[in-house]
Amino acid sequence: LYAPPEFWVLKNCGSFSFEFMGGGIAVVCGYDSEEFASVLGDRSCMGMVGGTLYFRGTALGISQKDVKVLPLEEEDIAYLRGNMQDFLSSIDRPELEAELSVWDQWSKVVPLTYDERPKKAASDTYSFRMDKWVPGGIFSDVYKDDFKVIGLVTTSTYRQRVPAWENGRYAAPCEFNCPASIPSQQRFNLLREGKIEEAYRLVLEYTPFPGSVCGAVCPNLCMDECTRRNIDISAQIGRLGTYSVMTDLDKPVEETGKTIGIIGGGAAGLTAAWQLSRLGHKVTVFEADSHMGGKMEQVIPRGRLPHETLTRELKRIEAMGVTFITDTKVDKAKFAEIRANHDAVVVATGGHIGKVIPWPGHERIIKGIEFLKTINKGKHYKVGKRVVVIGCGNSGMDAAVGAYQMGAEQVTCIDVQRPAADEKEIAHVEEMGGMLLWPVYTKEITAEGIITQAGELIKADTVIINIGDAPELDFLPEGIAIERGCLKVGPDYKIAEGVFTAGDTVKPGRLVDAIGAANQAVQAVHAYLTQAEFKPLQKKEKVPAAKLSTAYFEKCHSCDLPEANEDHNRCISCGTCRDCHMCEKACPGRAIKRVALSDGDFEYVSDPKKCIGCGICAGICPCGIWS
Repeated sequence: LYAPPEFWVLKNCGSFSFEFMGGGIAVVCGYDSEEFASVLGDRSCMGMVGGTLYFRGTALGISQKDVKVLPLEEEDIAYLRGNMQDFLSSIDRPELEAELSVWDQWSKVVPLTYDERPKKAASDTYSFRMDKWVPGGIFSDVYKDDFKVIGLVTTSTYRQRVPAWENGRYAAPCEFNCPASIPSQQRFNLLREGKIEEAYRLVLEYTPFPGSVCGAVCPNLCMDECTRRNIDISAQIGRLGTYSVMTDLDKPVEETGKTIGIIGGGAAGLTAAWQLSRLGHKVTVFEADSHMGGKMEQVIPRGRLPHETLTRELKRIEAMGVTFITDTKVDKAKFAEIRANHDAVVVATGGHIGKVIPWPGHERIIKGIEFLKTINKGKHYKVGKRVVVIGCGNSGMDAAVGAYQMGAEQVTCIDVQRPAADEKEIAHVEEMGGMLLWPVYTKEITAEGIITQAGELIKADTVIINIGDAPELDFLPEGIAIERGCLKVGPDYKIAEGVFTAGDTVKPGRLVDAIGAANQAVQAVHAYLTQAEFKPLQKKEKVPAAKLSTAYFEKCHSCDLPEANEDHNRCISCGTCRDCHMCEKACPGRAIKRVALSDGDFEYVSDPKKCIGCGICAGICPCGIWS
C-alpha cells in the first residue's frame, strides 16, 4: 500500500534498533558517536527480514542469525552520495558532507536469505518469549494472542485492512479547481434529495454572481477537471449557476455595529460587500462609474453577459443591506475621509489602466479596455475596415467582436503564444470572419499596420491592444507597499492598519479569481473587526483519481444530455457520498449498513464482526468515499 520508507539518522541509535525491519532503507551516519561502543546499540537487527541498513562506524551485537554485514558496492555509494546532501540540508548541517562521505568507514547490513537462515523452529513460543527473546519476558505481557492460529480470511481485530467511510474528506475535482471553491457536487447531492431551493442557495454562500460569472463569463475551470469529462462531457456546472439568479438569502439576524467602506464596485469589491454584510457588518461600496459592476458592467459585452442578469444580482446585494454610492472618484482626500468614517476599508478598485508596450508607433494603438467601455455605454467607436487586435485572451475576443459591431470588415487577432481565450469565444470570432495568428511578435506600428519582427506587414487601419490591465493606486497614502504596479500583501490581505485589498489590485486575473480572493480577504477583515484569529479558508486535498470507480457510469455515455438542473443523475459526486448503496449491495459479508442520523443525514458503517477487510467497498465506490 505504501512506498518503501527511508530513515536517516545523523548520530547513533539505542538498543534494539531496526528490530524486525521488513523493508525500506535506513542510514545511520554515526556522527559525534565516538563515546559509544556501537552506533546501532545492543541487539540490533533482531528478526530483520527485509530492507537495507547502512551505518558508519562501529556496531556490536548485530544478530548473526538474521543478517549479514557487507562492504559497500558502487550502487550503495551512489545512493548515499546522491541523498546525503539533501539530508544534511534538511537538518541545517551541510558542512558535514565531506566528513560523512568517507565511504570506507561505512558498512551495509542486509537480511539473510531463506536458504542462509538457521532452520530450527521455536516450538515453544511461550518459553521463547519469556526466556530467550529477552530474559525476564519484558514484552510477553503485552501479547493477548499467544498460541492463537490466525486464519487467512478473518474478521474483527485480525483483519489485514479496516474500511473507513470518509465522506467529504476530499474535494471533488470541480471544487478543487474552482478559485472560489464552490462545492458543485454538494449542489448535485441536494438536488438528488429533492432539496431544490437549498441547492440553488448553496452557491450564494461562495459568490453573489452565480449567473453573471459562473453562468455567463467564467471559463469554468471546474468543468476542465470534471471526472465526467473522461466519460462523455463535463457536468454542466456553468449553466447550473443560472438557476440561482432569482434566488435570495435572508439578511443576518444580528448586526455587529461595525462599518466597512469598500472602494470599487467590481467582482472583488461586491463579493466582499456581500459576504461582510451577511456577517452582520454595515457595508458601503464607493464606485467611480455611474453604475455598479466594474468590468462586468463596463467592459464585458452584453452578448456574453446579459444585463438583466447582472442587474438582478446587484439588486440581491443591495437587498442584503449593502449601500451603493456611485459617481464617486476616490482621491487621497476622499480615501482619508472613508478611512476615518469606517472601522475597516477594502480597496478593490480592480485594473482599469490598459497596458501598452512602447513599440515605435505605439501612440497609434487603442487600449482595449477603453474601446470596450465606450461600446458598453452604447456609444459608437469609429474603427477602420481592417482591425488588428493584439492579445488573444477573452478580452481580445471581446474587442474583436466589438470591432465587427463598430463596422470593421476584417479583424485579425495576433499573440506571441497560443490563444488563451475560451474555445467558444474563439469560435464566435472565427464565425464572424475573424482570423487568429500566433506566434506573432510586433516590431512597429505604422500607418499601414503592424510590422512584425520577421519583417512582415499585417495591414490595419486600427490597432487595438488587450494584453492586460493595471490598477490605479495613486489615491493611496504614502507607505503602502507597491510591487510591479500592484499592491504587496501578506496572507492576511492587509496593506495598512484596518485597510485590506483583494482582486486585480494584487494580481490581475479572471473574475472568479477576484471572487475567490475576496472571500479570503473577508475572513481577514472579519477577524480584524471581531479581534479574532485570522484563519484562511483552506482547500481540501483533491480526491485521487484512482479512488473513483467510473465503470457504472460509463454505460450511460450515449444517453441524451439532460438539462443542467437534472445533471445530478450523471454526476459521479466525487468525494461526497451519493447514497447509491453500491457498497452495501456489493459487500460479500453483508457487513455494511446505511444508518439514518437524527439530523436527517446518513452514514454507512461497517460491522467489524462481519467485515473481512477485502476492500470491495473501496473498489466499487464511484465517489471515492471508502478507504
